[in-house]
Amino acid sequence: MLDLSELTIGNIQRELEVISQEMIVLIKKYNLSASSQLEIIDMAQNNIKDQKDYIRFLELSLEGRIYGEAATAIEKGNIPK
Repeated sequence: MLDLSELTIGNIQRELEVISQEMIVLIKKYNLSASSQLEIIDMAQNNIKDQKDYIRFLELSLEGRIYGEAATAIEKGNIPK
């Protein structure tokens, strides 16, 4: 995770790219293809049998959400750039 001093749109975009690439590997490995974001957690829970992969999937999901919210806050001027 980035430190608070490293939170810039560029750094967040780079982190999100890394997260996306790792997520794609898990999505392909476990054939996850939900029609909505609300279904993906249930689908992952049912399809991912390796506990380490499931935990990593949840971690990546959470990290992506945190970075997304941080980027939104930066764009709205709530966090120094």
